[in-house]
Amino acid sequence: MTHFTKLLSASMLALTASMASAQTDITVAIQLEPPNLDPTGGAAQAIDSVLYSNVFEGLTRFMADGSVVAGLAKSWDISDDGLTYTFMLNEGVMFHDGTDMNADDVKFSLDRARADDSTNAQKGLFADIADVTVVDPLTVQVTLAQPNGSFLFNMAWGDAVIVAPESIETIASNPIGTGAFAFSDWVQGDRLELVRNDAYWGDAPALESATFRFISDPTAAFAAVMAEDVDAFVGFPAPENLPQFEADPRFQVLVGNTEGETILSMNNQMPPFDNVLVRQAVSLAIDRQAIIDGAMFGYGTPIGTHFAPHNPDYVDLIANSAHNPDRARELLAEAGFADGFTTTLKLPPPSYARRGGEIIAAQLREVGITAEITNLEWAQWLEEVFKAKDFGMSIVSHTEPMDLGIYANPSYYFQYDNIVFQAVMDKLNATTDPAMRSELMAAAQTIISEDYVNGYLFQLAVPTVAKAGLNGLWLDQPTAAVDLTGVSWSE
Repeated sequence: MTHFTKLLSASMLALTASMASAQTDITVAIQLEPPNLDPTGGAAQAIDSVLYSNVFEGLTRFMADGSVVAGLAKSWDISDDGLTYTFMLNEGVMFHDGTDMNADDVKFSLDRARADDSTNAQKGLFADIADVTVVDPLTVQVTLAQPNGSFLFNMAWGDAVIVAPESIETIASNPIGTGAFAFSDWVQGDRLELVRNDAYWGDAPALESATFRFISDPTAAFAAVMAEDVDAFVGFPAPENLPQFEADPRFQVLVGNTEGETILSMNNQMPPFDNVLVRQAVSLAIDRQAIIDGAMFGYGTPIGTHFAPHNPDYVDLIANSAHNPDRARELLAEAGFADGFTTTLKLPPPSYARRGGEIIAAQLREVGITAEITNLEWAQWLEEVFKAKDFGMSIVSHTEPMDLGIYANPSYYFQYDNIVFQAVMDKLNATTDPAMRSELMAAAQTIISEDYVNGYLFQLAVPTVAKAGLNGLWLDQPTAAVDLTGVSWSE
């Protein structure tokens, strides 16, 4: 081999190695497809899964460890009375359509979210806002009606992202945000594509493009990952296959926590679930561990209230609803249902719901309750269950962070109306002292556990299967998000 040929070969090898290390695209699979692309107007977690931090940003944001950090607001001042927040915005922030993001957009977004006709799924996040004032293009002042110790936390939710007035008409199909990635294309039923925003105001992401594929069937999910058709599957829906991936050097398996309290929700305003004895009977008929083992193959943490076990303020109340079918039958007889009753069990698509529903229906049958299963797609579930409240029972994982406040809203889909609980939450929202907040959170958890509002099943785990060279994916999900802003490939 001549010296020139050796040099050429070495150059080719270097070029090949460079090309091999230069991957800047990613294909991520998730199980659920968003019904629309407006995080400020839809309740489905799949919207945030795709768009949170990637396309849309708020004044503050969640990090992978659940901490709240600066977002579009680079800093803020809080008045001594805790009522006035003055946000200083980052300079040079533009929406993906090239228009500037400024204080007027912040005012528009917050006023729209709290308006009487707002369709925001978490309107309660904005309930304490009394006024939003533009001080100058990069300064906005938010005045609260009462102190709210969770306000900066609330502003990090996907429901609180900043949107532009001119984009609202088409936001559900053409989302325009300020994030590191811009929306490119959505082939409904198949995939959604993002491209890097080269005009991004913050740190540029390593990825140039990203494709989200929607694969709902667990068998198809296994096949897609095994064939390396996708680079990662976040929320892998077939936990029984995880050991096989763990043993394969091509893959890495991450199993983290979510904020997803998985519950057997009951319609508290629909007979017979308006009777606490019936709700208690349902709760005692449930064998949580059998559901975790049978539906989730052991992945999940039992809960006895609507609160994440990894949170320092979690109270273990599982004993209130420990599996006791004999006592469940006694309670049903006491409530006037000695022969049981028939009700509906409407299930959304996730495997925890479909698989868990079959197990729960069998457990309820043992105490005389017939749960007639109807499998719904997400759009149907949102219409029938969430909006129309046309259901007896359902199973859903509530993935929003620190969402105890939903129990203070009587019009929320499970329709729980308790003025004592509402008073506790009002006091919690107005309290900034950490010790007092912990005390109030414990009280709130206890009330809903002892009132058997819903059947509390388990905290949803989030298993992710990814190719070995992929870095920066979130392990835990402090909010429902597949944040790609820090994701890269190893060289």
